[in-house]
Amino acid sequence: MHTLKRIVIAGGVVCTLSIAAVAQDVNDAPFQEKWAPTEWGADDKAGAVNRTTPELVLKAVKLVKKGKVATLGKIYAHDAPAFGSRGWRLTIPGVPTGGPFGGQKLVYNDEYVATELGQIGTQFDGPGHIGVTTSRGMFFYNGRFLRDKGIGSYGLGPLGVEHVAQKGFVCRGVLLDAVALRGGQLPIPKENDPKDPGIVTADDVKEMVKKQGLDPISTGDCVFLYTGHGNIWDPKNWDSFSAEEKAKRVKQFNAGEPGFGISACEYMAEQKIILTGGDTWATEAVGKGAGGENVQPFECHIKLQTKRGIWNLENLDFSQLIADKAYEFLFVWSPLKMKGATGSPGNPVALY
Repeated sequence: MHTLKRIVIAGGVVCTLSIAAVAQDVNDAPFQEKWAPTEWGADDKAGAVNRTTPELVLKAVKLVKKGKVATLGKIYAHDAPAFGSRGWRLTIPGVPTGGPFGGQKLVYNDEYVATELGQIGTQFDGPGHIGVTTSRGMFFYNGRFLRDKGIGSYGLGPLGVEHVAQKGFVCRGVLLDAVALRGGQLPIPKENDPKDPGIVTADDVKEMVKKQGLDPISTGDCVFLYTGHGNIWDPKNWDSFSAEEKAKRVKQFNAGEPGFGISACEYMAEQKIILTGGDTWATEAVGKGAGGENVQPFECHIKLQTKRGIWNLENLDFSQLIADKAYEFLFVWSPLKMKGATGSPGNPVALY
């Protein structure tokens, strides 16, 4: 009996400690800083793309001077780099999949794809992708929680990417050339310090805008960062590499990445941009402890996406734009209208 009593008491202590630990292991900034409702109202599901006006679209269209087109999406393939254990598997179910039919003996092919469709390769982060664990539950864009009605394993309801896709992106694209700024490919950051050469700060952003002869970043802009890290996943020669070379490059690509620090992200948010993008798998710096300027991992994701509805495009191919020094262009793209999805694949287009 005494033994049982000691076990019960010990269990009570463990339980109390566990509850206390859980209570402390939260981030209540969304409530303290009033992240919701956003400036577009409590019912909004699209975020910063709401800033797009007919006037801004017409202004962006005027950036097309040479009639040139660059597609910015990378090729989706099973041996391409992917975050964590994500993967891409495409199968043609029979060759041909069906037929022949009719007098002309028609045959056809289909494909079956197994993947994290919204979060693989060139990918768009939508409202249901990044959230914050708070004392009231898991908080997502505009004050929605994973317990809310319509949100579940078969779709994220009001957090689905289709709400952003309904708007789409037609904007002034600005490409910041950090390779030119640093004099070479940016390294993976080694320290959580704005002075680390792999971290792009607010001052760096301002300097690139000035050196590249661009008008200041402003309302409705889509801002992209070229670090050179994306060249590890070579956009043109990947299929010519051996399996060993690909494996080495995948490991190197996934080991971390240069990118925006939180000061740059906060600065761009103040300018009221609507989208960020990069040639890396997160766009922001991922270095020591997965942090950037600060120890907190993926701080830009939280402060731009969850807090402000400024979405993000990852793993973009800027090779043509960089070769042409096309740093300003008309950017056109929309996520796929996949009901309830966290994000979307795609092939964005720059016209200049």
